[in-house]
Amino acid sequence: MQSLASDQSIVAGILSDRIDDVAYPLYHQYHGAVSAYVLQNGGSSQDADDVFQETIVAFIDLVQRGKFRGEATVKTLLIGIGRHVWYNEIRKRKSLDQRGAVYEKNKGTEEEDGSGQLYERELHRHFLTLLTRLGEPCRTILTLFYYENRSFKEIVQETGYENEQVVRNRKYKCMKSLADMIQDDPEVMEQVKLMYD
Repeated sequence: MQSLASDQSIVAGILSDRIDDVAYPLYHQYHGAVSAYVLQNGGSSQDADDVFQETIVAFIDLVQRGKFRGEATVKTLLIGIGRHVWYNEIRKRKSLDQRGAVYEKNKGTEEEDGSGQLYERELHRHFLTLLTRLGEPCRTILTLFYYENRSFKEIVQETGYENEQVVRNRKYKCMKSLADMIQDDPEVMEQVKLMYD
């Protein structure tokens, strides 16, 4: 049985660009915790996988930008990011009334405030600009997934990719490219810093 990787070794692996070395420990140790939150809050196992993937991309980006200071454990931070990702997904999917009900249910556990939502809107505007610069096929995949709420199955039919796993992997790589672009964009970086400070 493989021993658990420490927070320090995971962070060190990311900072030295050994992402492949930390991918398995991150999945093995934390997928269950992030997935449990999604499943307990109305998500499917597919939703849980997608949220976990986005959570890992966001976490790696935070570590690479020096935003992980060790004030919380890797597990705590991943669960927090995962909750934020899933909460945003719920907001996209639900009608206004349903969103209000979800918010009331989770009030007190969510750490969203008015300024955070303002920053999100500003990031969204920058995200659209970056999306146009991202190029194909990333632009199509991310647009279909995030803006048209298409499932991976529908994206396979629309784009002609081999299967859903291929689309899922491509989406992960596109999100990584997008994270790199955000890191290189001073205006967006400033907005992201304000969100996480």
